[in-house]
Amino acid sequence: MKVLDLFSGCGGLSLGFEQAGFEIYGGIDNNPDAVKTFQLNFPGSIALKQDLEKVDFSEISKLMPGIHDVEAIIGGPPCQGFSAANRWTHETDEQRNRLFFAFVEFVDQIKPKVVVIENVQQIITRDGGYAKDRIYEIFQDRGYFVSHQILNSSDFNVPQNRKRNFFVITEDLEFDFSSIVKIQNPPTVGEALSELYSLETNENQDTHLLKVKPSTKYQRYLRARNNKVTNHEIRYPALEVQERISHVPQGSNWRSVPEHLWPRVRNNRHSSAYRRLHEGKQSCTIDTGNTHSNYFHPKFDRLPSPREAARIQSFPDSFHFVGTRTPQYIQVGNAVPPLMAKSLADAIYGAFQ
Repeated sequence: MKVLDLFSGCGGLSLGFEQAGFEIYGGIDNNPDAVKTFQLNFPGSIALKQDLEKVDFSEISKLMPGIHDVEAIIGGPPCQGFSAANRWTHETDEQRNRLFFAFVEFVDQIKPKVVVIENVQQIITRDGGYAKDRIYEIFQDRGYFVSHQILNSSDFNVPQNRKRNFFVITEDLEFDFSSIVKIQNPPTVGEALSELYSLETNENQDTHLLKVKPSTKYQRYLRARNNKVTNHEIRYPALEVQERISHVPQGSNWRSVPEHLWPRVRNNRHSSAYRRLHEGKQSCTIDTGNTHSNYFHPKFDRLPSPREAARIQSFPDSFHFVGTRTPQYIQVGNAVPPLMAKSLADAIYGAFQ
C-alpha cells in the first residue's frame, strides 16, 4: 500500500510503516526542518512544507501527482478542538478543529482503505470521551469501521515507556488490536546508549565512527551499515547543574541533590525534575526539550544528545535529523517510535492479506 503521512513531523510513523513493507508516497508538515528530515530519509517520497489550515486538497494534488493512488493515510492531526463545551457549535468553524477537518478532507478525497490517527492517551477520557466519540462518529458516518487502543512503546521493542492512543479506521473490516504482537523483555536504556559511551571524549563533534561491534539484537538494529553516528554532539550544562546531577543515582531525581546546592529551598518540584535515566530499565517518555529537558544521561552529568534520544525512540543511526540541536530534539520528541509504528503496521498489513 502507498502511504501518505499528514502532520508527519520527521517521519517516525512513516519509518515504522516502511519497515513493515508499506511504500511511503509522501509527507506533509509545517515544520521546515522536519520536512527536510523527512525528504532526506524517504528520498523516493514527496515531502511538502504546507500549513494544512491554509491550503486545500486541490492545491496539494497539483504538487502530489498520483495522490489518488494512496491507499493509507496516517498521521497525528490535532484534536484539541473537540470539547463537550463546543458540542452546540458547528465544529468545522472552530479554529482549533480546522486542522483535523483538513485531515478528514484528504480522507474524503482519496477514500483510502485504511486511516491511522495517533494522539495522546488522554483523548480517550477527556470530557468523558467526547473527542473519541466524535472521531468515531465522523468516520463511521463515512462508512468506515473504527477501533482504538492505547499502546505502550515498551511492548514493542522500544526502550521507553511512552503511551499513545491509536485509532485504526478501515474500509472493509474492523481492525483487531489483539493481532499486534507484543514482546516480554524490551531493551533497556543501557542497550540503547552504552556503545556510545566510548565517544564521550569527542565533545562538540557531531559525527562519529563506532569501532566496537554491537553486542545485542537491539544494537544491531540501531547500527548503520557504515557504523557512523550523527546528531551526537556532546554538550555539558553549566557547572552548577553538573554538580547537582552528579549526586543523583540512576533512577532517582532532584530529591537526591543536597539542599545547599539549590538557590532556594523548594519541596514541591515535579518528580521528573533532575531525573537520571536507569541503564537497566526503560526510559521515561522522551520529550522535545533541550536545556529544560526532564531527564539526564544514566552515566554522564548531562542531557542525552539528540542521537541518544533518537536511539531511545528506536530510530536507527542511519536516520539523520536535519537542523540545529534544538530542532533535532523537537523532531525526535514529537515522533512516534518507529518500532512501535512497525508493530501496528505489521498487524494492519496482515489484516489485508
